[in-house]
Amino acid sequence: MTPTHAPWAVRAETSRGRLHPEPGTATRSPWQRDRDRIIHSSAFRKLQYKTQVFVNHEGDFYRTRLTHSIEVAQIARSIARELDLDEDLTEALALAHDLGHTPFGHAGEEALSAAMKPFGGFDHNAQAVRIVTLLESRYADFDGLNLTWETLEGLAKHNGPLRKPPPYVAEYDQKFRLDLTTFASAEAQVAALADDIAYHSHDLDDGMRAQLFSIEDVKHLPVVGEALAIARTASFDMPPPRLRHETIRRVINALIVDLVRESRGRIEALAPKGSDDIRNAKDPVIAFSPAMAEANRVIKEFLFARMYRHWRVNRMTAKARRVTSGIFTLLHQEPGLLPDDWRGRAGDIPGTQRAAAAVADYIAGMTDRFALDEHSRLTDITVSG
Repeated sequence: MTPTHAPWAVRAETSRGRLHPEPGTATRSPWQRDRDRIIHSSAFRKLQYKTQVFVNHEGDFYRTRLTHSIEVAQIARSIARELDLDEDLTEALALAHDLGHTPFGHAGEEALSAAMKPFGGFDHNAQAVRIVTLLESRYADFDGLNLTWETLEGLAKHNGPLRKPPPYVAEYDQKFRLDLTTFASAEAQVAALADDIAYHSHDLDDGMRAQLFSIEDVKHLPVVGEALAIARTASFDMPPPRLRHETIRRVINALIVDLVRESRGRIEALAPKGSDDIRNAKDPVIAFSPAMAEANRVIKEFLFARMYRHWRVNRMTAKARRVTSGIFTLLHQEPGLLPDDWRGRAGDIPGTQRAAAAVADYIAGMTDRFALDEHSRLTDITVSG
C-alpha cells in the first residue's frame, strides 16, 4: 500500500536528483536508496563504537552514536507519519545526522575544533556532508555515496539555514547548489527535532542509570515531573529501573504530541502548496510550542549542570580531549606517521592546511577504542605500531 503524502511533502517526481545522475529503480524510492547507502556505509558502522557522554569501555548499556541514531530514526518516522510526510527521507536523514561525529562525543569534537581552528575549524554537520560526498569510497564512478539533493540539503541544514557555511559545505555548494540560506524540507526539520527528543530522553535515562542523579532529582523538572507522577500511579511498589523507563517513555510521548500539534498549526497557518513553500517560509514549520520549548531549555540546563559537568564526566572528557589533541599534534607535525592511504592525502610537509585536513578526517573517523589504541601506538614505545 502506497503511503499518502501531504502536498508539501518531498516527492520523488520533483526531486532535484543526484550530482552524478543514476538510473532509478522500480523497487525503491530515491530516499530508500539513500537510506540503504547510509546504513551500508563504513561511517555508519563505526557509530556502534562512538559514544556521546560515556566512553565506550565504561558500560554496555549506555547509548552510543549508533543506538542514538536508531532511536532518532524511530521517533522521526513516527512524527513524519503523523504529518503525512515522506517517512523514508526522514529516516535517511535521522540515520545520517551523526555520521560526522568524532570519537569521545562532545569532548573529542571540542578538542578537534580547537586543533583545527587555524585551518578553518571543525563542524560535525559539515563533516557528515564531507563523509557522504567525498570520504566514503564504495563506488567505481564517484567518491562518496552520491545521495540525492534532498538528503544532502537536510544534512547540511540540520540546524537551520546556513548564511555562513563551513568551508567544505561552501565549497561543495559551488558544485551542487543546496540553497543554504533557506530552511530545509519539513522532513529534515522533523529529523532535527527528533534528535532533540532522543537526546533529552536518553540522557536523562543514562544519567540516572549511571547514578549521576536520582529519579527524585528530576521530579521538579517540567514534563519530566509530570511524567514521573503519572508513572508512579501505575504501580505504587514499582522498582526503580521500571519507574525510570515508565517515566522516560512518557517524556518522549509528551514531546512528540506537542511537536505534532504545534507543527500542524504552523503548517495550517502557512498553507503551503509544495515543499518549496516550506523551504522559503520565514520560520520553521516543525517546532515545539513556546511552553515546551521553554521546558526543553530547563531540562537541557539541568543535564548540563548535573550530567555533562559532573566531576566523573569531567575526568573522562579531560582525558578524551588530551588523547584527541595529542593524536592531532603528533600526526600534523609528522604526517609520515599516518597509514599509507592517509599519508598520501596529507602530503609530506608537516604543519600544512593539507595535512591538517587529512588528520582531522582520520581522527573524526575513529571509534573510541581505535583512538585510545592509536594514541598508545604513537606515544608508548612498548606498544607496536
